[in-house]
Amino acid sequence: MAAGSPRILVKQDNATHEFFAPCPRGLAPALAEELGELGAKGPKALDAGVAFSGPFDLIYTTNLHSRIASRILWRVAQFPYRKEDDIYAGAAAVRWNAYFNADRTIKVETNAHRSPVKSLDFITLRVKDAVADQFRGATGKRPSVETREPDVRIHVFLDDKACTLYVDTSGESLFKRGKRDHVGEAPLKKNLAAGILRLAGWKPGMPLLDPMCGAGTFLSEAAEMSLERAPGRHREFAFAKLSRFNESTWDRMLANARKVERPPQKLPIHGSDLYGRSLGHAVLNLREAGLEDVVSLKQANLLEMSAPAASGMIVTNPPYGVRLGEKEQLAEFYPKLGDTLKQKFDGWTAYIFSGDPELAKLIRLKPSRKTVLYNGALECRLYEYRMVAGGNRK
Repeated sequence: MAAGSPRILVKQDNATHEFFAPCPRGLAPALAEELGELGAKGPKALDAGVAFSGPFDLIYTTNLHSRIASRILWRVAQFPYRKEDDIYAGAAAVRWNAYFNADRTIKVETNAHRSPVKSLDFITLRVKDAVADQFRGATGKRPSVETREPDVRIHVFLDDKACTLYVDTSGESLFKRGKRDHVGEAPLKKNLAAGILRLAGWKPGMPLLDPMCGAGTFLSEAAEMSLERAPGRHREFAFAKLSRFNESTWDRMLANARKVERPPQKLPIHGSDLYGRSLGHAVLNLREAGLEDVVSLKQANLLEMSAPAASGMIVTNPPYGVRLGEKEQLAEFYPKLGDTLKQKFDGWTAYIFSGDPELAKLIRLKPSRKTVLYNGALECRLYEYRMVAGGNRK
């Protein structure tokens, strides 16, 4: 195939389409598993997310139900390139007016890995020009550019040889569930928290404790999973702005999701925090989500707590850096954390998410597993500690 000659992927609704779901780095295997459960065909975990395929209606299912994906991208073209003009030619050959109307506003975003191009901003401008030129030639009109809240986002990805073009079906990132959260100093995004719960193997009905819960993200995700609530039920999606959007299909899918929701009830999900201000954020978030009577919350010092059940799982994001101040204070706290887990949580499995490997060593327990994850750009580790009497101590 000659450079600049695109492979266009405009298809009928009953055809198989190609998609890509980015996610926090390290969570692609967990996301691939989740997408497979949602009906995705051939989910393939890659470094930055998961490639998969399926019918067009799969965008409704995955946007509504995925807890781990950051967004769902619909692949519309892929072609080789050698220079910037090849990218313009490939983008201009896409029938953009088959995907959305000229009265929609657009934004183009470009990312690259090992690409030889000199300026990503220039590529972004060239793709904008290509979209505008295609619309003008086909309809006599062109879409306007809106950088803050566009109707349609077009994603450009360049590797060393190929350019891939996507239409974003999500809009705002999927970790934004439709309600504004009350957050503290070190917020954890909801899709990262959901991915950690899946990596840990937590299942609804299993006792869960977050003893340093902050804004309560692990707690609310676990509670909503237990009540079978679709994470996207309260928000809007960009697919509603696309030409192929079928409102009756979406309404039916949303109604079916709401039918399977379980009524709120007390669950074995427990949260606590040493600081009343942090706990206040959790209280507000749970209350606004209708989960106030589902999760047990209390202000407490982890070092003085007892296990709320004979066995269960601890999943927590303890302070590292700004939340407790200087590292000297943390260096004193972490060994005590290890002692508390050993002495008071026999029969439990603890998953500790930390962005400071030096501080994690101070827990002085031998992890049975370590998983590299990223909280934004920060490299972190998820440590697994199986608390068995007489074991774990280094």
